[in-house]
Parts: sequence; C-alpha cells; structure tokens
Amino acid sequence: MTKDAGAMLTIGEVSDRFGIAQHILRYWEKRFPQLRPLKRSGNRRYYRPDDVALVERIDRLLNHDGYTVKGVQKLLAGKGDEGAAPDAAPAPDPAPALTPAMRSELRQLRDELAAALAD
Repeated sequence: MTKDAGAMLTIGEVSDRFGIAQHILRYWEKRFPQLRPLKRSGNRRYYRPDDVALVERIDRLLNHDGYTVKGVQKLLAGKGDEGAAPDAAPAPDPAPALTPAMRSELRQLRDELAAALAD
C-alpha cells in the first residue's frame, strides 16, 4: 500500500525512500533549522511533503554535488558564495582529474600500505 503524495511520512519511511540512516536524518534536523518535521507523542517524527523535498535536496547537495554541511547551511540560509542561487551547482574542483597512471600508482600505494599494516 502506498501513501498519497501529500501524506506525511515517518522517519523510517523517509530513511527507506532515500537510503539515509535515521540517525543521519536526526542529525540533519540539528544542523539545518529549516528541516522541522512534526513531532507527536513519544517524539515520533512525521515528515510533511515540504520536509521530504528538503531532505531530498540536502541529500543531493551533500552526497551527490559535493557540498559540505556548512556549504549547505549557507545555501539554505540564502548566503551562498558569490550570490549563488540555492540550486546552483558547486564550483568545479580545481584539482586535475586523476589519469589512469595516477590511479594505478595510488592503488599500488594503497596495497603497499595495507600489506604494511597487516604485518
């Protein structure tokens, strides 16, 4: 049975929908004042559609677009760098992309470190 689009979701349902652990959602409530699900008896959280959309946005910015928690806080507060719109993509990473040779060398170093730690 699926809920209507406008129905409130529990923290477990939001967690399952986005693959985000419940403790992370509770942490985000502390870090992002805009995220305020309703709390009913026993401190059960109920996420409204706007809360769910905000969770999706925070997830995208943190886990897909490469923003830090502070960066997302600034965006949500309307204080983005250089007047960036809240949905603007982050600036590209100034570090060059890893070449196949660099990847190979890093893998070799990783394996050597793992072997040294295993001794």
